[in-house]
Order: sequence, then structure tokens, then C-alpha cells
Amino acid sequence: MKSPSHAGADPSAPRADGPELKGRTALVTGGGSGIGRACAEALARAGALVHIVDRDADAAKSAAADTGGVSHTVDLADTGAIGRLPAAVDILVNNAGLQHVAPIQDFPPDRFELIQKVMLTAPFLLMRHCLPHMYEGGWGRVVNISSMHGLRASAFKSAYVAAKHGLEGLSKVAALEGAPHGVTSNCVNPGYVRTPLVEGQIAAQATAHGIPEDEVVRDVLLDRSAIKRLIEPEEVAAVCLWLCGPDTGYITGSSLPVDGGWGAG
Repeated sequence: MKSPSHAGADPSAPRADGPELKGRTALVTGGGSGIGRACAEALARAGALVHIVDRDADAAKSAAADTGGVSHTVDLADTGAIGRLPAAVDILVNNAGLQHVAPIQDFPPDRFELIQKVMLTAPFLLMRHCLPHMYEGGWGRVVNISSMHGLRASAFKSAYVAAKHGLEGLSKVAALEGAPHGVTSNCVNPGYVRTPLVEGQIAAQATAHGIPEDEVVRDVLLDRSAIKRLIEPEEVAAVCLWLCGPDTGYITGSSLPVDGGWGAG
């Protein structure tokens, strides 16, 4: 069954060239800022009721107010809290993430474990929680915001790379299991996106190397990218929205690079 339609706020009416998601319900993790917030806004513009999950209560409430959605203050490292989130969800966007940069021999084991919990275990538990509703309705979309680090590695990011590689595999399994039920599962693989997470990395790298932040962006982050600019969250959200539309029902188990040519080199 489709989720019932809702009377939420109108964050500018659905665009004529986008999918019509009125009557659908979405859940977006890390939805209070960055890519997650952009995805929530895009889905809401298309007519979906969006549940916004974030550990930052103020950010979640702000995003919910802007999209006519519902906020949930949840730390995804708390596995017990995941079961209290809505299960009647047609679109699941696994986006929440965090980063820690250190060589393997210096990497704190508890930090490694935390990153796996938030970025791999939580998506698994959310799929387990939401897929029965999608199967019952014969339609569903799982969109996993992965990274080019789900396809390639960088030094000093062992936990992040491991989690994203695991998410890629999980997404493919969900695609195979969901196909008979009309449910697709795909990964979106951006390069460096202009988010608070990346901006924090830029500042840290500038301090560590004693160079200006614009040099960090050009010479460190974008060294392997053909297009020398950060991706905007709205560009990633547009791919997420497209995967929820009427023309992508045959796309599943895929990884879609939004990488400025990083993977071409």
C-alpha cells in the first residue's frame, strides 16, 4: 500500500520536470544538514512526506520546518533507537556519516567501531526495518549515499573507506532481494561535496600542512578530479530524486559516480 497523502507545508510546488511523489513517505538520515538536507528538500518539493533523522535536534527541527516534514532526534550509533523510527517508509535515504583521518596504526579502535555502526550497521537495520512495508506495497526505493571512497581508497581513511565499501555490498544484496517486490537499491557516489563534514576536513588539512584552505581544495581534495570544484549538495540530491522517479525502475544494484571525473583517471 502507498503511504497516505499528507497536508504538509508546500516548500515550492513539485516541479513539472521532476517525479511526482505525492502520497509517498521518505526517511532521510543525517537530514539536518548537507547532502541529507538537500535530499529531504528535493523529495519534499516532489510531494513526499519526509521524516528527517539527525542527532542534532535543532538541525532536524529546522529541516522539518522547511520541508513540512517530521523531525526525529536519533543517534544512529544507538541501535536500539532505530527500531523506534517509522517503518511505513517508501523511500529510504541512508546518508548519515562521519569521518576520522589517521594512519591505521594510530586509528582509535573505538572510533573505527563508531563509524561502522553509523555508516554500515545503521543502514542495514533501517533496511531491515523498512523493507517489509516496501515489499507489501510492491514499490520502494533505497538510496544509499555512498562516496567515491566506496569504490576507491585513500590513505588514512580506513574506517570511512571500509564502511563505504561495506555499504556498496549491502546495497547490492538489497537490490537482488528487493527486485521481485518492486524495490530498487542503489548507491550514489559523490566526490568531495561542500558539506560541514568536508569543510571540517579542509580546515584540518590547512592547519596540518600550513597552507591556505583554497590550496587544500585545489591541490589535496581535488587532485584526482577533472572538474576542479566541490560538488554542491543539491547536485547529489538531484541524483537521489531521479532514482525515485518513474524512469529508473530498471536501475538497481548500481553505483552512480557523481565525481567530476575522479574515476576516469
